[in-house]
Amino acid sequence: MEAQSMYDSFNRRINYLRISVTDRCNLRCRYCMPAEGVQLLSHDEILRFDEIMEVVDIAVARGVDKIRITGGEPLVRKGVVELIAMIAKLEGVKDLGMTTNGLLLEQYAVALKEAGLMRVNISMDTTDPDRYREITRIGDISLLFRGIKAAVSAGLTPVKLNCVIKKTPEEPDAQLVKRFAEDNGLQVRFIHEMNLETGYFRPVIGGDGGDCKKCNRLRLTSNGIIKPCLFSSDGFSVRELGAAIALEKALRAKPKSGGVNSRDEFYNLGG
Repeated sequence: MEAQSMYDSFNRRINYLRISVTDRCNLRCRYCMPAEGVQLLSHDEILRFDEIMEVVDIAVARGVDKIRITGGEPLVRKGVVELIAMIAKLEGVKDLGMTTNGLLLEQYAVALKEAGLMRVNISMDTTDPDRYREITRIGDISLLFRGIKAAVSAGLTPVKLNCVIKKTPEEPDAQLVKRFAEDNGLQVRFIHEMNLETGYFRPVIGGDGGDCKKCNRLRLTSNGIIKPCLFSSDGFSVRELGAAIALEKALRAKPKSGGVNSRDEFYNLGG
């Protein structure tokens, strides 16, 4: 049976679902969380895989054909390879990707590819080891380099590098990432550092995010809230409302453009 199509109130076709599978991360990036870390959700608050799949089943039946797994850091979620395999089996999913910091890809890249993951976006804000540790507070850039190599070798391509910038791609760290991408046949996307509370965001350079007039996405947080927009405080609980109703309410609540979000943080939204 052919899937339906979802359109929001502004006639944008919604076919993209971003799924945060955990609020936990093995880095402490300065633009994402404080040095001391954050108050993490309890195990019972995090959606089980069967709950995630209930949302995915309904979303795909209604025309979602692009799914991205995010976090936190999704590869710290136990069993995430099995979740990928479950999603990959669904007829109608044309694009199944993951956004990761890459530190665990050396370990998981082959298994992810075999499970059905198609491609990865890897966070990389510099190629300088000292600057990398400064930005991430605890990161070992050698693990990142090995993770990128493993992703390419496993065929999780095209590998795209997500580089956060303050103002411009001409910044020294961004230029280092650009040269690394060119030297290694990778793609790079420059993402302006955003602020949820002030509503500051700009279109992604080299990507599709941040362009409200073309926005085609909804988000599922790790604790089961369907968000109509990253820059909105609205959210609808799949546990309280049921997956179908929460999805419909989020679709109807999708704003024409981003505003402010005073309820959430990047580490629990998946960006």
